Amino acid sequence: MTKRRCRWGIMGTAGIARKNWQAIADSGNGKLVAVASRTQAKAQQFIDECQGQVPHPQVPEAVEGYQALLDRTDIDAVYIPLPTGMRCEWVVKAAAASKHVLAEKPAANNAAEVKQMIDACDEHGVQYMDGVMYMHTERLKRMRDVIDDGHSIGKIKRISAAFSFCAPDEFVAQNIRANSQLEPLGCLGDLGWYTVRFALWVMNWQMPKRVCGQLLDEVQGPGSPESVPTEFSGELFFEGGVSASFYNAFTAENQQWAHISGSRGLLTVNDFVLPYLGNTLRFEVSNAVFDQRGCVFTMEDYTTQHATREYSNNAPSAQEANLFRNFAANVLSGKVDAHWPKITLQTQQILDACLASARNGGGVVQLAST
Repeated sequence: MTKRRCRWGIMGTAGIARKNWQAIADSGNGKLVAVASRTQAKAQQFIDECQGQVPHPQVPEAVEGYQALLDRTDIDAVYIPLPTGMRCEWVVKAAAASKHVLAEKPAANNAAEVKQMIDACDEHGVQYMDGVMYMHTERLKRMRDVIDDGHSIGKIKRISAAFSFCAPDEFVAQNIRANSQLEPLGCLGDLGWYTVRFALWVMNWQMPKRVCGQLLDEVQGPGSPESVPTEFSGELFFEGGVSASFYNAFTAENQQWAHISGSRGLLTVNDFVLPYLGNTLRFEVSNAVFDQRGCVFTMEDYTTQHATREYSNNAPSAQEANLFRNFAANVLSGKVDAHWPKITLQTQQILDACLASARNGGGVVQLAST
């Protein structure tokens, strides 16, 4: 009996699509049928280069034009790594073509567009999910166990996260992330999506009551109508006295750490977005004790190391393979999971509010619960 597989099409040849070319192959329940670009030649070049390094059993077909891909009857789902400024249009068109949608992040230009995308997917009964890979790691499940055990962290008080990289000099002139028509949220969308999503996950999807943001630096690339953030910090304030801070930048060297501080301990993960190379994913919990005995002051380190047996990248147990495997399993089940579009909308709403705050001098913006 032939195993059912989710039949995939890729819309666009962005760099991240190369990683996910292999993720589809490693998923075990997916089959890549075709890749579309604005020209067939560009799609074919992408296929030839990827197939030469990670061969699929059946070579995917090169398609000219995104609509031509959506018009095919041999595709169940599309992966959309197109620029953010184009994403809403093609997610809506994909839904209208009855294609399930896995799309890159940030999801859209703003929450109104995300709502339009979700409504289109709901109308046509297709699944929508954004491409946050770390949501699909075994490490995240283990971290949840530790957070919820009642004694390792205790009552959560503070969440902090940072994700940045130092862009080369040619970044402003050459990269779409410096163009407000293509990537209007700049580093806030590209990197802040991960830090804000992490805080939401820790809080079990409770929305913050209010937020504020600080635009620390911005650039305006050639042909860009407006400037975009290149360094940004924000604060989220939740019910119950929990606060979260995040920092994102294209101007500070690589960092991708997250801390969860509680009444009894501190959880630290140093590579929560892109795991460092290896066959395990790690985090640690510190329950340090300060001891004073007369003139002797000591800070005692009681740290527990935790690790899950999963590869960092390019393997069937890696997070990108889990993302495509989980999405395909959902498609093959015939059921739509409303959780995934809901958390996309929440994430976008928070980013929008933080940017609105920053554009208005950093004042507090109130958020309604969803």
